Amino acid sequence: MKRVLSIILGGGAGTRLYPLTKMRAKPAVPLAGKYRLIDIPVSNCINSEIFKIYVLTQFNSASLNRHLSRAYNFSGFSDGFVEVLAAQQTTDNPNWFQGTADAVRQYLWLFEEWDVEEFVILSGDHLYRMDYRQFVQRHRETKADITLSVLPIDERRASDFGLMKIDDNGRVVSFSEKPKGEALTSMRVDTTKLGLTAEQAKESPYIASMGIYVFKKDVLIKLLKEAPEQTDFGKEIIPSSAKDYNVQAFLFGDYWEDIGTIEAFYEANLALTKQPHPPFSFYEEDAPIYTRARYLPPTKLLDCQVTESIIGEGCILKECRIDNSVLGVRTRIDSGCFIDSSLLMGSDFYQPFAERQSMYTDNKVPMGIGANTTIRRAIIDKNACIGNNVQIINKDRVQEAEREKDGFYIRSGIVVVLKNAVIRDNTVI
Repeated sequence: MKRVLSIILGGGAGTRLYPLTKMRAKPAVPLAGKYRLIDIPVSNCINSEIFKIYVLTQFNSASLNRHLSRAYNFSGFSDGFVEVLAAQQTTDNPNWFQGTADAVRQYLWLFEEWDVEEFVILSGDHLYRMDYRQFVQRHRETKADITLSVLPIDERRASDFGLMKIDDNGRVVSFSEKPKGEALTSMRVDTTKLGLTAEQAKESPYIASMGIYVFKKDVLIKLLKEAPEQTDFGKEIIPSSAKDYNVQAFLFGDYWEDIGTIEAFYEANLALTKQPHPPFSFYEEDAPIYTRARYLPPTKLLDCQVTESIIGEGCILKECRIDNSVLGVRTRIDSGCFIDSSLLMGSDFYQPFAERQSMYTDNKVPMGIGANTTIRRAIIDKNACIGNNVQIINKDRVQEAEREKDGFYIRSGIVVVLKNAVIRDNTVI
């Protein structure tokens, strides 16, 4: 795998994950109480012995830069690195990234210099565990120019993905990006050829692209240089390549979730609390998920009732009840609180005791969750200051709302409290 270079696409403005992307790049969004989204593909690369890793991004990349520089430092005796490449204007190209392919094209001058055989192109907003060695091995065995990682998918979600048809050898013979109506129906295939049972094939009659690719180095360079008007891999580069190039499909049979929307992100985080077998686990010793080491103290629970929840390091919980929730590092919850089916991202720092006491005196709201507060089906971003007797329960069952001045949004019925927001005592949302 020394001859493989990984390129992680950090995504655009992250509009589907807004307001979590208001102050950070999409790959820097916190995940599972202590990680960030970027930790998933980077850890998969490290576990697959791919140590040359670039991350392409163009929006709010300061926190992403900080996280990667603190989390991933390879030995000076190796050529390994994790480096952010932000969009930049040059005399040759004065524009921002116009799409996934254009992002790679703008840094092609850098990628060409590497003496590698393949580029592995990954997405920065997926939750899964994958050994890319098997992916690259399949690419080499089939002498493919391009290999796509694919999975069988059901009718309900099929139109959200690039779909394909393959022949008996696994070669992609046609490709359609997010088809609807008759175009969708025409992409139905017999997925038993992927190894599914007849019953499974009936439930999942489509083959979807995961947005994860292996390219031969010279093929990628040629495609990007010959068609400068093509700016997206899924919509343009891959479909136009199926005729002239050997495009192969690699079946991925494990858990995979695109967590690029607020609802999918929320559901994927809460699914981690399920027992005894969550769909994705951070507890596999053979393929750990890495992140920044923070050296925080243990979590302290004072007379609390906690069921089916994940609690990060350095939390202080006092006389409260936590059900089916994920609590991030340094979360502070006062007495009488009830947290149900919620994701609390925690805090970046501890407020000193004296500062907290003076805030109470001045009728200000300290960081954390105040006494006798109820939070249900919500995402509370980092450093939020939530007062006493607050009800965050979406009492009117609103599906969509933008209340930035009040410190929150509602997306798919999920209340999202902004980073650094202040919610005053006795507020009801």
